[in-house]
Amino acid sequence: MTNNFSCSGDNAEAALKDTLPLVLAGPIIRRATADSLTIWLAVSKPLNGYFEVWVENEGYGKQTLLKVDLAMGQHIQVGRHAWIYQLTASHSCPIDTPLNYDVVTQQGSLTALMPYLCYPGQSHLNIVIRTKADYVMHGSCRNPHYPSKDSLVAADNKVAGQAYHERPSLLMMSGDQIYADHVAGPMLDAIQQVIDLLGLYGEQFDDAPVADSEALYQHADNFYYRDKLLPHYMEGGEEVIEQFPKFAAWLRRRSPVFSSRESGNHLITFAEFMAMYIMVWSPSLWEIVDSGRLAKQHFRVAGRAIEPTWQQRWAEEKIEIDNFVAGLPQVQRLMAHIPTYMIFDDHDITDDWNLTVGWERAAYGNPFSRRIIGNGLIAYWLCQGWGNAPEHFGDEFHHKASTFFSDPQSATQDDFIDYLYRFEQWHYTIPTTPKMVVLDTRTRRWRSESKMNKPSGLMDWEALMEFQHELLHEPAVIIVSAAPMFGVKFIETLQKMMTWLGQPLLIDAENWMAHPGSANTLISIFTHTKTPTNFVILSGDVHYSFAYDVKLRVRKCKPNIFQITSSGIKNEFPNGLLRVCDFMDRILYSPRSPLNWLTKRKRLKILKRDPDLLNNHRLVNRSAIGEVRLDPDGRPMEIAILTAEGDRVSFPAA
Repeated sequence: MTNNFSCSGDNAEAALKDTLPLVLAGPIIRRATADSLTIWLAVSKPLNGYFEVWVENEGYGKQTLLKVDLAMGQHIQVGRHAWIYQLTASHSCPIDTPLNYDVVTQQGSLTALMPYLCYPGQSHLNIVIRTKADYVMHGSCRNPHYPSKDSLVAADNKVAGQAYHERPSLLMMSGDQIYADHVAGPMLDAIQQVIDLLGLYGEQFDDAPVADSEALYQHADNFYYRDKLLPHYMEGGEEVIEQFPKFAAWLRRRSPVFSSRESGNHLITFAEFMAMYIMVWSPSLWEIVDSGRLAKQHFRVAGRAIEPTWQQRWAEEKIEIDNFVAGLPQVQRLMAHIPTYMIFDDHDITDDWNLTVGWERAAYGNPFSRRIIGNGLIAYWLCQGWGNAPEHFGDEFHHKASTFFSDPQSATQDDFIDYLYRFEQWHYTIPTTPKMVVLDTRTRRWRSESKMNKPSGLMDWEALMEFQHELLHEPAVIIVSAAPMFGVKFIETLQKMMTWLGQPLLIDAENWMAHPGSANTLISIFTHTKTPTNFVILSGDVHYSFAYDVKLRVRKCKPNIFQITSSGIKNEFPNGLLRVCDFMDRILYSPRSPLNWLTKRKRLKILKRDPDLLNNHRLVNRSAIGEVRLDPDGRPMEIAILTAEGDRVSFPAA
C-alpha cells in the first residue's frame, strides 16, 4: 500500500529530515514459516533497495535464497517523515538452518547502519526458521516505567550466548506490549516530541473538550490531568433503578469510561499510540528527544505549573524511563533475530477494554472514547496484528486503510475505525508442531444477557466453535490465551464477590470462569473426544507466574492440560496482597477441598507446581520472561521463568 503524501520543501524541513535516523524501529522478524518470511520496519524515508536472505555454504560461499525489491513491499506513510514497511517474501526457505539477512537501502545496509544489532562474533543479522515449537519464550505486560529491569534484555543476554540450534523457536508476546492507559510523564513528553519530529498525522475530535490533537498537546491538562478531559458516563444500578425510581439520583453516579486508576496520561491520538510503539521498541529517537524538556520549562504547561506532587512523580518516573531506554538496543537486537508474534490485551488499548456490556455501551456510544479506542486499534494493526498473519488482511482491509492514510480526515478515520470494530480476524494460528493457536479474547466476547455490569465471557460461542475446529484431530496444541484459562481460584472468588456487589471494574473481574456460557463451552472443548491429548496453555496478564497440571477427575487419561503463566515482562503484582491470595488459595482450594465443587471447573483436578524456591510460594512475583520446552508428544519437559535479573526459576513436575 503506497501513499503519496507530499513533504514540505523549506530549509527547516530539509534540516530536520537530515537529522532523523533512517530506521526508527525494527527490523522485527514477524511471521516466519517454511513458505514465507515477514519483516517489520519503521523508517523516516521511503526505502529504495532490496531485502536479501542468504546462506553461507562451506566451500561455496554466499548462496542467495531470495532478493526482494523494497518498492514491492507493502508500506504506509503515517506522517511527513514516517513510514511503516512490512516486507513479506513468499519463498521456500530451509528450516533449522542459519539464514543471514539484510535490508540494503539508499543509505546503506541495516548491518552497516546499526552494527550493534549483530550478536558477538557475527557479521550479519540472522534467523533460524523452525517448524517445531519445542522451545518457546513467552510473556506479557511490559510497563516501561515499572521499577524493575526489562526481562527482554535478560532474554537477549541468553540468546547472545546460545548456538543457532539452541535458540528459541519463537518469542510469543501475549498482551500489553504497550501501556496506553498508564503512561509516565517523561514518556508522554518524549512521545509528543516524536510526533513533532516525524510529523505524525493530527486529527480533529467531535464532542470532546478539545477540538483537535494540537489543542490537546497545548492544553493545561496535557500532563497528569487527562482524566479531566476523558469522557464520563452515568453508571450503575439499571435494574435496581427500575424497581426504586425515587432513588435513581442516588443510585446513579458519573463514572469515567476509561477506568484505569492511572489514566492521567492516557494516550488519546493515533499519533501518540504510533509514537509509543516506536519508543518502546527502539533507542533511535531517544537519542534525539530532550528527556528533560519539561523540567527545563519549570514544569509549566499552557501557563500553569504542574503540582509539586506530580513534579516529584516525574523525577521518579524519569529514573525508570532512563533505565528502560538503556536496554532498548538489546530489545531491538532480540526481535531482529527471533521470530516474534503478538496479540493484544486490555492495556494495548485501555484498561477494562470490553469487560462488560455496560462498559461497551458507554465507550462506543461516545464519539470521543470511540475514537480513542479506534486509534489504539489502528496502531495495533500497523505494529502488531499485521505481521502475525498478513494473509488475514485482504484487499478490502487495505483499501479502507489506504483511504484513511492517503487522506487523513475525520470522515476517513472514523470509517476505518468502524471497519476495525467489525473485523473478526485478529486471532491466528502458527503452523508449527505442535500447532500454535493464538486467541482473540478481547473483541468477540460472550456478552451477558442478564446484567449490564456482569463480566462478559472472553470469547463468544461462535468464536469458541472456531477455536474447537482448529483443534480437531490435532495430537497436541499450544494455546495462547492472554488471561489464564485456569487461574487462581481464590482471586477468581474475590472477583466474583466484587461483581456481585456491582463493582466488576474495581479489580478487573475478568477470567474464563466468570461467564457460565464460555466456561462450560471451554470445558467441553477440552473433553471432546476429537480434540488433542496434550494442551499447553501460555498466558500472561496477571503480573505473577505459576504452572498447573490439569486432569479430569473421573478419568486417568486424556486430556493432559498444562496451564503455564508468565507475567509480567516488566511488571509485578502488589507483593503483600499476592502473598495473602497465595496462602488462602493453598488453604481453601487444595485438590481435595470440597469448595472445588462450587466452581465451574469442578470436573477438573488442578495440581499446582511448586517453583524451585526456598519459600512456600506457588505464585512467583518477579518480572520475568517464560521458557517452555516440549517433548515430541507436546508435553512440557521444562517450565521455567528467566527473571529480569537473569535468575532462572523452574516449575518441576510434582
